[in-house]
Amino acid sequence: MIKQIYKKVLASTALFTVELLFIWFLFLVCVTVFLYISSEILEGDKLALDDAAFDFAASVGSPGFESFIKVITFFASKYFLIPAALLLIAFFLFVRRHKWYSIKVPVVALGSITLNVILKFFFDRPRPLMPLVEASGLSFPSGHSMVAASFYGLLIYLIWKNVRPPAWRNTLVAFLVIFVLLIGFSRIYLRVHYATDVLAGFSAGFLWVVIGISVLRRIEMVSKKELDPIVEEEPATK
Repeated sequence: MIKQIYKKVLASTALFTVELLFIWFLFLVCVTVFLYISSEILEGDKLALDDAAFDFAASVGSPGFESFIKVITFFASKYFLIPAALLLIAFFLFVRRHKWYSIKVPVVALGSITLNVILKFFFDRPRPLMPLVEASGLSFPSGHSMVAASFYGLLIYLIWKNVRPPAWRNTLVAFLVIFVLLIGFSRIYLRVHYATDVLAGFSAGFLWVVIGISVLRRIEMVSKKELDPIVEEEPATK
């Protein structure tokens, strides 16, 4: 009995350590990438990565692929994300009944949008010439990429914490990571953002998720009002 408890504690500690190391690694990578790209943008340097990304996007272009890309980019637009966020909040308020999850959604979503507007105003970078679709506003960092990274990053966190079968959990996480990358590529393909806009958007979006979730977790622990997901009670044996 003691041996089994020891093994469970050891396994939980190891998993916690791996998760913590990954979070810190993601945090440092996001900070480094964003600071490097933003410093280059402020200096007015032209980055070869932007031209190379546009060339690659043009090389894989086709009418059918362009239609596919337009569908992908829709899933990071306000027309999809606002209803999706509201549905997710309603789910955690009335179905799953997890108060803190319902708070995390608007904090991450609204916070990333607000931060993106501030960053765009600060860097004041014009959009690329000759876009394939209509786009307004400034370019750096990419709003679609940043909001997608934060919103779908939050979904990845929720799935990782709540989906039990490892195979199913890993499949969903891998799908969402690929989906976010496709959203970023869609902005380059449609020539509404530079590759550096997209990378900076990813970095800022994931960074906001890490900070937002960490702060809310601390508030949750300090307030001692954590509401665990409701577990369905087993039917009483007759």
